[in-house]
Amino acid sequence: MDGASGAETPEVGEVVIDAARDAVGVVMGREGPYVQLRPIGGGREWDARPECVRPATAAERLSARVAAANANAGRRWGR
Repeated sequence: MDGASGAETPEVGEVVIDAARDAVGVVMGREGPYVQLRPIGGGREWDARPECVRPATAAERLSARVAAANANAGRRWGR
């Protein structure tokens, strides 16, 4: 558990939802009071408030991975 909020602290590598951004990210670590996230397909990290982060459901993880694969396919074929 994480301090006063009672929220679980996500582990590095866990796929989570940042409710403040409505975005899926992979936990990369912690910096001060923030959880550092990165998009599943790679990209720029962002800081999320721990109280806004929750574990992604299986459907949300799958959807994010498919979206990342589709985005990468366009780059591979020169689109």
